[in-house]
Amino acid sequence: MTNQPAQAAPEQPVDMIIFGGGGDLAARKLLPALYMAHLHRNLPPETRIIAVGRKNWTIDDYRTFMNEQSRPFIDQQAFDATAWDRFLGLFQYVVIDVNAAEDYARLKEASRQEAIRVFYLSTSPELFTTICDNLSAAGLVDEHSRVVLEKPLGHDLASAREINESVGRHFAEPQIYRIDHYLGKETVQNLMVLRFGNPIFGPLWQAPYIRSVQITVAETVGVGSRAGFYDHTGALRDMVQNHLLQLLCIVAMEPPVSLDADAVRDEKLKVLRSLRPMTLADIARDTVRGQYAAGAVDGKPVQGYIEEDNVPADSRAETFVALRAHINNWRWANVPFFLRTGKRMQKRQSEIVIEFADLPFSIFPSGPRNYGNRLVIQLQPEESIQLQMLAKEPGSGMNMLPVNLNLDLQQAIPERRAEAYERLLIDVIRGRLTHFMRRDELEAAWQWVEPILSGWQELHDRPRPYTAGTYGPAASSALLAREGMSWAEEA
Repeated sequence: MTNQPAQAAPEQPVDMIIFGGGGDLAARKLLPALYMAHLHRNLPPETRIIAVGRKNWTIDDYRTFMNEQSRPFIDQQAFDATAWDRFLGLFQYVVIDVNAAEDYARLKEASRQEAIRVFYLSTSPELFTTICDNLSAAGLVDEHSRVVLEKPLGHDLASAREINESVGRHFAEPQIYRIDHYLGKETVQNLMVLRFGNPIFGPLWQAPYIRSVQITVAETVGVGSRAGFYDHTGALRDMVQNHLLQLLCIVAMEPPVSLDADAVRDEKLKVLRSLRPMTLADIARDTVRGQYAAGAVDGKPVQGYIEEDNVPADSRAETFVALRAHINNWRWANVPFFLRTGKRMQKRQSEIVIEFADLPFSIFPSGPRNYGNRLVIQLQPEESIQLQMLAKEPGSGMNMLPVNLNLDLQQAIPERRAEAYERLLIDVIRGRLTHFMRRDELEAAWQWVEPILSGWQELHDRPRPYTAGTYGPAASSALLAREGMSWAEEA
């Protein structure tokens, strides 16, 4: 085990080493993010990027790949041909079979002893152990090295622990960056400021003043080329165990004593450990699984999940999950948290909805049906914060109508905002761990999710079909309706 690494100063040389450098994630996300960081001078001087792959490419072949596969994913308004050419000059390409220990000698020769080595493992998690073992055996890991692990980290609690143990043999916990790109989104990070920087919300951010919390991550895309992976994973593992639970933690956590990484992650861990475990009866009543059937999205016909390539005809993989969770602590007693995620839904949106409780007594005529005070924090496709209120309708009488106070973050703060991967990669280079999951966080999330997976098997639960282009199975609406509530779009 190595010692804790010192934080890298921006001027220190860095070797960013990307395993899976010829893969889809590297092409669509990592390389465009690194280009934007380079364009805006957020990479340390003397940064080099070493792409690692099995294909027998030359550096010219790899640059051709970048031009064809990565350049289209860069905002063309931000593209600068001269900067792109300089960016291409930062690269090397090293051919490695990650299972062949002798190949790592080529990587050691290509990297610099004096540089901080950042190993980005953009590969299948099954390869994490082998790669880390071989990196260590080749003498490539020291106290300044960092390793970035892409999700999913494991298929269950046991496999997550196995990965953590194997990586931890070579890297100290402060050297391990478990990435969840949702934590790099500007609005997610702004949620910390919204909660802990504004005294107006402090006294109200708790029971009994909050009636419910909704967290939705909806996608219009299907599984596409990920069908082989997705059919063995499903939406609960792919989205709820990481993205949605991380958003829940930020909404529900207590104020940390500081912005220190461990202070923030300590509070998130407390939330995960306070989640009420689900019994078999809870799972049957409070979870909804769905699987999209043929329908239309954005006016175009799309096939159902079963018709996708590489999907078995009898697949039980869920492409949609809705569930009700409870947090067993004083702040959130009896406040339901409704989590929902799905593919091929009506529109692409990620949002957090804080529904405030009704007044105990009102002197006014009843307001619009199913409409109270809600704070809507939209993460995508646009970033905004909206406070839904009631106001007097013009004219005689005291009738009420709904109005919105809107904060368009892009309009209010027009400066360029980095994309999630760009922001997180800069954090890795600068040694900032706040927006990355700690080992105990990851394992606590799996401890809560795993009984749900087991419960579905015990109940022989099959996903309910829902038409592509809708908001999922009708049972997800019933999940809230029985408590006199509704999803935000149904209000």
